[in-house]
Amino acid sequence: MRSPSEGNRPWLAHIFFLFQRHACVCVLVTWCTLLRGGIARDRIESAIYMGSGGLLLPTVVMLALNVMSTVMVALVKVAMAGGLDPLVLVTLQQLAAAIFLCPIAHFIEGKSRPKMTLQIFAYLFVSAALGAAMRQYMVFVGLRYTTATFVSAFSNIAPMLTFVLAVATRSESLHLRAATGAAKLAGTLVSLAGAMLLTFYRGVALTHPNSAHQLHRSPSSPPSPGADSGRRWTLGTVAILGNCVCLACWYLLQGRITRKYPYVYSCNAFLSTFSFLQVVVVGLCVKHNLASWIITNKLQILTILYSGVVATGMSFVLLTWCIQKRGAVFVAAFVPVSQVIVCIMDFTVLHEPLYLGSVVGSVIVICGLYLLLWGKRQEALQQHPEGAKDDQEQQQQQQVQSQP
Repeated sequence: MRSPSEGNRPWLAHIFFLFQRHACVCVLVTWCTLLRGGIARDRIESAIYMGSGGLLLPTVVMLALNVMSTVMVALVKVAMAGGLDPLVLVTLQQLAAAIFLCPIAHFIEGKSRPKMTLQIFAYLFVSAALGAAMRQYMVFVGLRYTTATFVSAFSNIAPMLTFVLAVATRSESLHLRAATGAAKLAGTLVSLAGAMLLTFYRGVALTHPNSAHQLHRSPSSPPSPGADSGRRWTLGTVAILGNCVCLACWYLLQGRITRKYPYVYSCNAFLSTFSFLQVVVVGLCVKHNLASWIITNKLQILTILYSGVVATGMSFVLLTWCIQKRGAVFVAAFVPVSQVIVCIMDFTVLHEPLYLGSVVGSVIVICGLYLLLWGKRQEALQQHPEGAKDDQEQQQQQQVQSQP
């Protein structure tokens, strides 16, 4: 019989293959967004922006974020199957993110950022609870009790919830008599129908994972969703729904924070620090056994470091930058992209079963989402018909100026 460490090696190989395959994209995106000024950034951004109306660089950033998220899902799924508790994972993850971001924020924005006001402090504290502490914990609980494909599919309702909350708070317009308004409303309703199907219809398993390839589980780890009761599956569904609500609220709140406190690195450093303090208080009250806080497994340590530094620290900075540049609805529209990657990974790497309800519901949700995105795009073109042309001319001028 293989030991748990030997059983983890194939999964590590698959995960590192995914990471190395897309490492160049992540490095390029991070370099473009972190550099402040200079001819290097002008040349890179001019090349990327050319002919895109200023949309290509945010699009590349969002695609890279989906790759980071997919790798984290694989690591977290395997680590929790080995006995890592979700609450411990969130706590140490936020600690790693805070340690990574605080020095960067200090050296880049330490001299330029203003003093913290009570209003900004309240915004950041609530944002930390919604976007990091509560949301991450709910994601990990959902992954524990369901499958990665189901979590990714159900998360597609986050853009719909973002749009509904944006309309309710009057940060997004909705004109039902116009074709764009009707498309946005229809897309929202279609996405809601797909989410209801995902919730109440599981269906038959379309794939049957090979038992020889199942993840090694510790005696204390939960069983797989296929052998679990409906109550545990429902609990995972509720957790993912809570994650979507928190994510939608965080998108809108973060958009407001970037307008009042436009310091991306400091904002996310405070966010990670506050979320760590929030989770560690709850964790120490719930987890009295100190042994659960001592991590010795190499895969679990890798999961904590990757999810904290890359999937949380870097991702939150890039997400905030995209929200600052293109708004919350644009960012939320890229949620379905990760589902394709996760579905392939779930079947080929994690060997989880794929259910009929997840497939049908996912198709409906994605159709509704891109109907909403089409309405949003057409509305933006009607309001700013010269915006894309002006952006392209500006980038052409920057390219000419950057040439030696």
